Amino acid sequence: MNRSVRGVATSLAVGFAMYFAARGIWWIEQPSVPLLMVAAIALYLIVVNVAILWDSAASVRMPHWTAALAVFAAAVIPVQVTLSLDPASLTAPFATWYIGALGLLGVVCMVRRRFLAAWLVLIALVIASSISLGFLTALSLGLVGSAMWVAVARLLVFFWDRAVRDTERLAGIQQAVSAWHATQQVRQRERRLRTQFALSVAGPVLSRTVAAHGALDEAERLEARLAEGRLRDELRGADLLNDAVRDAIADARRRGVAVTVFDEGGLDGIEEPRREQIRDELAAVLCDAQAGRLIIRAARDPRIAVTVVGRAGSGASSDEDDVELWHEIPREPAAN
Repeated sequence: MNRSVRGVATSLAVGFAMYFAARGIWWIEQPSVPLLMVAAIALYLIVVNVAILWDSAASVRMPHWTAALAVFAAAVIPVQVTLSLDPASLTAPFATWYIGALGLLGVVCMVRRRFLAAWLVLIALVIASSISLGFLTALSLGLVGSAMWVAVARLLVFFWDRAVRDTERLAGIQQAVSAWHATQQVRQRERRLRTQFALSVAGPVLSRTVAAHGALDEAERLEARLAEGRLRDELRGADLLNDAVRDAIADARRRGVAVTVFDEGGLDGIEEPRREQIRDELAAVLCDAQAGRLIIRAARDPRIAVTVVGRAGSGASSDEDDVELWHEIPREPAAN
């Protein structure tokens, strides 16, 4: 779509340039210096085609030297035309071709994002035509139209660029939303799988508990507590768990340690190999822990991924409990 619009605009610009050049050649009165008129037309054709076509396939922005050439031509061409004609012929239709032609050149500079060059081309045209024809006469012979072309081109470019930016921003938002939905679907699938895994482990124990109406011996009560704890861990701290962490937590609970797991997104944004290292380190810390209560928390922190706190009390934590263990696992591996 963008290429087709650019192709149509390029064709129109070249067509209008040829029209103004033909209008200048089609003189009804012989110029006093015809070669100077021909030179002005040739210079215009070269400059305007270079401005339209040079490097346009690679970038919409015109090269600096092309913009400078356009400003130079806008200053020289009106002088050449004026010097090539008798004073009585300066207002003839073929003699004022450069007013529309340079207006088109200003539009080309504006469309190709050389705004300063476009305004300088228009200023040069206003000054040159006012000197040779008079300001009011130049206005009546097309200067108003050329100025309007340049101004309208500036507005169109402004709105076009803003529309492109808005489209790109909306496309980026749509991609982000799609990625978010995909991430949520993956997380929901993972939670379902982990819940199914936990239920497959805890289900038989819970079924026996229901069937026995809660009349369990000590070993069965311990297994029920372990199953309930594993189910809670899978729901609260899925990303922190692997087989080694699960076994370490189960061993700690068999020793009478109260273990609580909180995953608040501490591993988000960490690559999977580093996640495995964090889980292995967490399992090692839990195996060596001697505290009566262990709190494992993965909070959103720019530096720390997981914090393990061990307290002396086995019940609910309080300010009176002594902190026996404080271990932080960083998001990035320690430098050797």
